[in-house]
Amino acid sequence: MSLKESLIVDMKAAMRDRQVVRLETIRLLRAAIQRKEVDEQIQLDDQDVLQIIQKMVKQCTDAAEQFTKGNREDLVDKERANIAILETYLPEPLSAPEIDSLIQEAIQQSGATTMQDMGKVIGLVQLKVQAKAQAEAQGRVEMGAVSARIKSLLS
Repeated sequence: MSLKESLIVDMKAAMRDRQVVRLETIRLLRAAIQRKEVDEQIQLDDQDVLQIIQKMVKQCTDAAEQFTKGNREDLVDKERANIAILETYLPEPLSAPEIDSLIQEAIQQSGATTMQDMGKVIGLVQLKVQAKAQAEAQGRVEMGAVSARIKSLLS
């Protein structure tokens, strides 16, 4: 079953079970998917849907940070609930050793030794993740964490 089909099934279940927050989050996600399909006149596959989910998780995380700064705990809780629901559709993130392995391979392949080589390493890591995307890595790597790890290794 594709992710889009899974979302429809989950939306119906949320309606039946009267899970208001889950239903609202799934509707927002389906709207984002439909918006992209209409704008680009394409049918999205699971990889594209995962990218939309990741983008929404990032948006919710940023919103939660802003609400925290504004002392709006009620809205922070809502954003965190949305994040938890959205993350159920993402694959399990890569572990730290798996990420370190990707980074070490990229450093060795590029011959990077200083911070000036960081761009090369990030580019190679992204290529490795995209190559694995068809198999297992899509949606499993947070590039911000990878960047921080590369900085610590090269500095």
